Amino acid sequence: MSERGMQELALLLLTALANAPRHGYAIAQEVKAISEGRVVPRTGALYGALDRLLAEGLIQVEREEIVNGRARRVFALAPAGRERLEAEAERLAATAREVRRRLGAEGSAAPA
Repeated sequence: MSERGMQELALLLLTALANAPRHGYAIAQEVKAISEGRVVPRTGALYGALDRLLAEGLIQVEREEIVNGRARRVFALAPAGRERLEAEAERLAATAREVRRRLGAEGSAAPA
């Protein structure tokens, strides 16, 4: 695993799948909710990122359905994706702790 941080969209997609499998539109809605409306993935970006996560083995297709005559894939977090998401959450938490430490308990600026 790379020490480099995960891109925000990938992090949000994995987070959206952490508690339940979802199809593309539901994933996009979860990402919007998780980010409080700040991130609204466009269809091309969403499915491109899902394809990359599939190729990396971080998510899997749980099932395929036909809805209103259209194929729909339902994605789930793969075990490797859960591990990566947990590691990323810890990395972000460690960074946040360092930010707070440097800002100081009272919000004073850190020495130069």
